[in-house]
Amino acid sequence: MIDLEESVKNIGILKKYTKDEILFNAQENANGFYYVQSGEIRVYKMDENGREVEVVRLEPGDFLGEAIVFVSSRFPFFAQAVKDSNVLFFEKKTILRKIESDPSAAKFFVNLLAKKCLVLNKRIESLGLQTVRQRLIQHMLSHCRGNEQCVIELKMKKSELAKILGTISETLSRNLKQMQEEGLIEVKGSRIRITNCPVLRSELSP
Repeated sequence: MIDLEESVKNIGILKKYTKDEILFNAQENANGFYYVQSGEIRVYKMDENGREVEVVRLEPGDFLGEAIVFVSSRFPFFAQAVKDSNVLFFEKKTILRKIESDPSAAKFFVNLLAKKCLVLNKRIESLGLQTVRQRLIQHMLSHCRGNEQCVIELKMKKSELAKILGTISETLSRNLKQMQEEGLIEVKGSRIRITNCPVLRSELSP
């Protein structure tokens, strides 16, 4: 997450989306990008059979489409509001004029794009090199603040979490069940209690 500078924020256009409303479809013209002020946005792709593969979930403070708008004329994915959301829309033409006239704005966007590259590289590494179990552990631990034990609440359906992890619901459920049988977690509805954080962290160590 990058703090939005006031000089940049002032050129954004506020847009409001209700739950399940589409921000844009794949192959739509990428004439601007978005900054999430409130709510939650899901970004996903769809294969030729209509199967969705979720790419990422965006929360307040996240940008959407900032890299694509500078290098492509069309969005390669879909974006949809998970809940009622407010976003700032930055028109490409306006941003380019801002960059030309304001060096601080240019620096801000260079920093923004650099951070996006790091995030994407980490995402590719996760999907390409980690098992589903490791990706699940990483997701759980990212919401855990305990040293030995902690309880996390799943804020989405398991089918949605499976999409984020790049798998299917059956595989996710199988991994949860296996970790529960191993005594590493306890699952009750949407609540997961991690009973041994150090052991789970060790599975992510090289």
